[in-house]
Amino acid sequence: MANNSADHPPGNSVADGNLEGDFGITVMDLQDLMELRSGEAVTKIADSYGDVQGLCRRLKTSPIEGLSGNPVDLEKRHTAFGKNFIPPKKPKSFLALVWEALQDVTLIILEIAAVISLGLSFYHPPGGDSELCGETASGVEDEGEAQAGWIEGAAILFSVAIVVLVTAFNDWSKEKQFRGLQSRIEQEQKFTVIRKGQVIQIPVSELVTGDIAQIKYGDLLPADGILIQGNDLKIDESSLTGESDQVRKSLEKDPMLLSGTHVMEGSGRMVVSAVGLNSQTGIIFTLLGAGDGDEEKKIKKGKRWGERRQMHIAMVTVHRESVTEPEVEVKQVKRVQITKKEKSVLQGKLTKLAVLIGKAGLIMSAVTVIILILYFVIDTFGVQGRPWLKECTPIYIQYFVKFFIIGVTVLVVAVPEGLPLAVTISLAYSVKKMMKDNNLVRHLDACETMGNATTICSDKTGTLTMNRMTVVQAYLGDTHYKKVPEPDVIKPSTLEVLVNSIAINSAYTTKILSPEKEGGLPRHVGNKTECSLLGFVLELKRDYQPIRDEIPEEKLYKVYTFNSSRKSMSTVLKNTDGSGFRMYSKGASEIVLRKCSRILDTNGEPRIFKPKDRDEMVKVVIEPMACDGLRTICVAYRDFPAEAGEPNWDNEADILNELTCICVVGIEDPVRPEVPDAILKCQRAGITVRMVTGDNINTARAIATKCGILLPGEDFLCLEGKEFNQLIRNDQGEVEQERLDKVWPKLRVLARSSPTDKHTLVKGIMDSTVLETRQVVAVTGDGTNDGPALKKADVGFAMGIAGTDVAKEASDIILTDDNFTSIVKAVMWGRNVYDSISKFLQFQLTVNVVAVIVTHAPNLTWGSVQMLWVNLIMDTLASLALATEPPTESLLLRKPYGRNKPLISRTMMKNILGHAVYQLTIIFTLLFAGENFFNIDSGRNAPLHSPPSEHYTIVFNVFVMMQLFNEINARKIHGERNVFEAIYRNPIFCSVVLGTFVLQIVIVQVGGKPFSCTALTIDQWLWCVFIGVGELLWGQLISAIPTHHLKFLKEAGHGTHKEDVPENEMNEEDDEIDHAEMELRRGQVLWFRGLNRIQTQVCTGGSSNTITSLVRTGESSNTITCSPLSRFPISPSISLAFFHDEHGFLRSPLPLKLSNPPTCF
Repeated sequence: MANNSADHPPGNSVADGNLEGDFGITVMDLQDLMELRSGEAVTKIADSYGDVQGLCRRLKTSPIEGLSGNPVDLEKRHTAFGKNFIPPKKPKSFLALVWEALQDVTLIILEIAAVISLGLSFYHPPGGDSELCGETASGVEDEGEAQAGWIEGAAILFSVAIVVLVTAFNDWSKEKQFRGLQSRIEQEQKFTVIRKGQVIQIPVSELVTGDIAQIKYGDLLPADGILIQGNDLKIDESSLTGESDQVRKSLEKDPMLLSGTHVMEGSGRMVVSAVGLNSQTGIIFTLLGAGDGDEEKKIKKGKRWGERRQMHIAMVTVHRESVTEPEVEVKQVKRVQITKKEKSVLQGKLTKLAVLIGKAGLIMSAVTVIILILYFVIDTFGVQGRPWLKECTPIYIQYFVKFFIIGVTVLVVAVPEGLPLAVTISLAYSVKKMMKDNNLVRHLDACETMGNATTICSDKTGTLTMNRMTVVQAYLGDTHYKKVPEPDVIKPSTLEVLVNSIAINSAYTTKILSPEKEGGLPRHVGNKTECSLLGFVLELKRDYQPIRDEIPEEKLYKVYTFNSSRKSMSTVLKNTDGSGFRMYSKGASEIVLRKCSRILDTNGEPRIFKPKDRDEMVKVVIEPMACDGLRTICVAYRDFPAEAGEPNWDNEADILNELTCICVVGIEDPVRPEVPDAILKCQRAGITVRMVTGDNINTARAIATKCGILLPGEDFLCLEGKEFNQLIRNDQGEVEQERLDKVWPKLRVLARSSPTDKHTLVKGIMDSTVLETRQVVAVTGDGTNDGPALKKADVGFAMGIAGTDVAKEASDIILTDDNFTSIVKAVMWGRNVYDSISKFLQFQLTVNVVAVIVTHAPNLTWGSVQMLWVNLIMDTLASLALATEPPTESLLLRKPYGRNKPLISRTMMKNILGHAVYQLTIIFTLLFAGENFFNIDSGRNAPLHSPPSEHYTIVFNVFVMMQLFNEINARKIHGERNVFEAIYRNPIFCSVVLGTFVLQIVIVQVGGKPFSCTALTIDQWLWCVFIGVGELLWGQLISAIPTHHLKFLKEAGHGTHKEDVPENEMNEEDDEIDHAEMELRRGQVLWFRGLNRIQTQVCTGGSSNTITSLVRTGESSNTITCSPLSRFPISPSISLAFFHDEHGFLRSPLPLKLSNPPTCF
């Protein structure tokens, strides 16, 4: 590895003056440079700048010290090269959301009906008041009342306006919440840079061109850059090129690093060359219109610059064909299989239920209109025997319009329009509260899916344990020390090689800092295992920093970084005396010991280390350490003499061999004190917790026992990854579901597992049909290679502290404290969401049943405004009240509902029908005998435009009072008696109920004609409230009836069964993951969206071909034309289609065949 030192002085800042003169390079120069790849880029850097150090000098930065951090300098860089910020696309305006809400078919019908009603109310034909028209024109008390027919139409329009505004406001607040969530996620993303020689972390938005950034395994690059120094660096550029092969980066061959790509292996430093709208991601965003305003301002600066910019956009990040290589080998792009998640549990059940209720509502609505028209026609023209007179036609039409309006309002009441609102409110409320419980929810449906989880596959380190590691035992110089030995008992030569090995063969970003508070624990920064080893050095009264200062990162000759397949890390140094090379290694003890042929003895001299010695050491040292729950790490080294020549460093099998063992240490990572109780709660709740770890099986078993995952006397399995694969794979090495089904039900610990093993286990559990219901699996992960498993699982949890950017992008929920107890809280919130929706449904369907049946009563014609008010009570207000119930610990005392359990249980159906019977009995009694009970005039058979009657006002008021008190009953859905339990914990519920009551008083007392109400006396009000309170007493009676005796009751809202899914959606290929984390990468999404925009906007002229791209419904298509001008690195027969979900977020790209492969690809 070349020594990349710089001769630019530290503490850089730009002198005041003309910006063009401040830097020796322009934005366009850097953009032209970033278009190049591999050898072309290396040649361009050498020809134009000499080397990367020359480029740094042009950018006024030091490769060693970085920028000075001077605010004036940073501001000048912002002005010259832009900020690392891409302005988000403007959200829809409130008026646009209002317009969208107006597109609802039901509301359009109501609006038309209201307009017709208004028009007819102003039309008074001659002779229309004739007695010949029957009772339609009689019974009017005065002319003023007769002229008040317009009020109903106007009131309907007013009610529609209220519904539209409420819907638009909810959509607006939902959009705002999503943007807030996105902003929170972005703010939490930080990147490591060097400023004033200090390594610090800054938000990615504060990165500037010229910054020296440290990059490491798992990073998502937030800006373009050029490599200064790299150690075994491999980048996944599939988000830009579609190539799934990792690209090795080095100064000599390919130093170009692009934003939106992922670091899969290694580490290094880069100089930031482009940020924000000038980076690769930014350019694509510009094409999508996200940064139009900023670009227009820049283009105005010069036409020539603008023309170059357009040409640059057309050619951006395209792999150019080399002039010197006429025959370019075209590499076949691998097709990426994209995993397709099922609908969430609740989503599937709600969809089926909503369709069922919608159909029933439509039928009821039609029946209502038909019955009302037939009743009117038979009564008027049959019973009364009146002829149809021409002058009476407008009056008859008014009646028919009124019937039609009532039918439509029945549909409004019957269709569960409040259901989506209830789901949205419940999820949004839960997501907001879950943030306080250290759960950052990235995908809303993950919240309720977690409530149905039956299995949690958890990591060990940091999740079940505290992730504060310390060395507590050591085997050194043929002696097993049960505590850290004193330095004077160790041979100086052994101590020196041990300290050097740990100091050099660790990431230089890993360090131990002094405590923040006096008397506190030292702060561990970076990899926690390496921190424990550095702490071991400090306990041996030595300091690692002087060694690192003497041998800076630039002097490291070769680094083999840790990855899941190596399970070790090695660093090679070239000896200054020319005696060859020395390599330091560390890693999992049994793996590194297998590669050791010597070990340092008591005198610090290497002696032969045979396989039988290794077996003995495993038995006597490593297993006892592991049984104490310690992670064991072996530290070793190897010398390569100069006489043998320089080895082939790419031949890892030969290089990582013939090692000399220095020591084996036992690292303690204590179990979090709250974890055993949390796991016990999971087990009570019917959730199986499985530990999937890369640790030694004995360590894993010890920790699992301490946590309560393994219980004494239970027949559970603890397997290593190798043994697990032997059990589940056939002779051809293929995973067989039948074999897997024999293993996973009893499996509790999977040790020494790879990310592939984790993905296999998750997929196997989800695909299993051994148990009655399909398992709902949650998975935790922190590494880049955990991406496929996190994406495959029903709910993926990424670690907020230890997790890589790739893992976070693949996840559904980010644990901001990396704590298992936060997962248990997520289960609680998920179950609470499910129960909240069930509570709302129980309440709403009771109102539905009663309202629809009452509407068919021959003598009761409620006003549309009254029914819309009822609709508002049971939709918007009820969803607000019942969907915001806080969770309780009792939610964890029952088993998960499962995918096939109905949304409406028998108990709920009993409550719905039981309360409907009570309400219908009361309403029909008041309707036909209420005038006698209250000693008032009957309101039955009132003519059109007659004033509101006390009789019907009481019926309407009693109905609303019963709904209010039944809302309290709806708080319980499992047959509990105490419906008032913890009601004070939900102030929103109390406010909604009291607010509705106050509004009802206002409507009845002063609502008048628009609400078809007349003021009631205090006695009448007391009777109405008394009958409403009867709902609470009736609820106690219903609870006393055993549900198991009511076999005739049907359940509703079952989950989607496998046979219900169309065959084309069950394509097995969709479950196969080939680098499946590519689906989740923002860079890839932006890239391909950018390509589509380039094809439509930049490609002009030439022979055009047609690409068929899917739209959201999958039923229609649109066409995109492109010309031979653009050449893009995509397969000739594969393109990607995208669709937007209901929130406007871009979802998974779908591979599709091109109908006519275009020549421009």
